[in-house]
Amino acid sequence: MHPVILVYTGEGKGKTSACVGQAVRALGHGMVVAFAQFMKRPGQAGEQRLLAELLGARFYAGGLGFLRRHEDFPRHRAAALTTLAWAQDQVAAGCQMLLLDEVLYALGYGLLERAELESLLAEAAAIHVVLSGRGAPHWLVERAHIVTEMRALRHAYAAGLAAQPGIEL
Repeated sequence: MHPVILVYTGEGKGKTSACVGQAVRALGHGMVVAFAQFMKRPGQAGEQRLLAELLGARFYAGGLGFLRRHEDFPRHRAAALTTLAWAQDQVAAGCQMLLLDEVLYALGYGLLERAELESLLAEAAAIHVVLSGRGAPHWLVERAHIVTEMRALRHAYAAGLAAQPGIEL
């Protein structure tokens, strides 16, 4: 196996959906998969129930939702560090694919530092790693083997429609 770093980024919808699909594909090949969500709270999104059933303890939704107020930064930072530690434990336990959903949001908000993410990538050098979120930094785009940018051409939110279960959450 040649380890691959995949990045799903961009302003468009579909980054988490791509991560879920990547996890399903790897599971279909009998791989040991671990999946972490850095921003979503447990029970927040439809994929979480299925991922918990498929992956058991190898699924972790460690977020507190998106950071909206500066005074909440310390709690969100602590949650991101806990999720990062969980991911490190999964690497040490022998997973073959590690998915870090919304980790780029955490990085962009300063909830994770570049050095912390680079350290995890170094620890996971022998496995496939999938990262998602808006704003992939240049250094990560250069390091990754596959980078896909989701681009929104149209979204119902712009017309005033709220997020729909099964579509956005």
